[in-house]
Amino acid sequence: MHLAFVGKGGAGKSVIAGTLARVLARRGHRVLALDSDMLPGLTLSLGAEAPPMPPLLDAAERDEDGRWRLKRGIGPVRAVQRYSTGAPDGIRLLQAGKVGPDGLPPIMPALRAYYQVVHRLARARAFSEWAVVGDLPGGPRQAAFDWAPYAKTFVLVVEPTSQSLLAARRIARVVAQRPRGAVTLVANKVRADADVARIEEFLGIPAAVVVPADDAVAAAERCGGALLERAPGSPAVAAVEGLAELLERSRLQS
Repeated sequence: MHLAFVGKGGAGKSVIAGTLARVLARRGHRVLALDSDMLPGLTLSLGAEAPPMPPLLDAAERDEDGRWRLKRGIGPVRAVQRYSTGAPDGIRLLQAGKVGPDGLPPIMPALRAYYQVVHRLARARAFSEWAVVGDLPGGPRQAAFDWAPYAKTFVLVVEPTSQSLLAARRIARVVAQRPRGAVTLVANKVRADADVARIEEFLGIPAAVVVPADDAVAAAERCGGALLERAPGSPAVAAVEGLAELLERSRLQS
């Protein structure tokens, strides 16, 4: 079960990705969370602590041409062992890095190391039975530049707004050009059946899961906490649990 969450910024993908990761962990899966977003959404949604500096900075070195690469001897297994951080429910979290006041240059070594780790992940048999949950930044750019080559399923999170729909259509077209990778559509922040119908008609994809508009999500985000801890019985959490069941059934049938 190797997933990448995509969608427009603000559509709610980090909340759903973080909640799903913890639901899967509680259902007995070993979970690796991958975070290539420059914002700390996934970390907060997991209820994890953000390290002051990207741990992967220590995994990078310059090659003979001055370009950043993984240090010799570090593959995906060792990278996760050494440079991932712990999150609740036994999840391992590997982050590309967060942008600080000095912009991208200070974290560029970590970004390059992360990119190389995820490109070797699919070949690492040690993670073949893990659930991998990746969170990409808003928009199609990282999907287009192959920041989630590990993903067998792209979970496209869409809210019923014109901006979210347009971004989702671009992302779906990018994913369709990949040699492999299915799209699972999640309709988020839904208030009426008409919202779901609008999303499905615009994208031409049926919604696999509908997540209702839920004040508990906004409350958790205001507090900077994990939805699963703040409101474990909320309708949004119930919908994410349904997504976990759907993904597990799909995995067993494949």
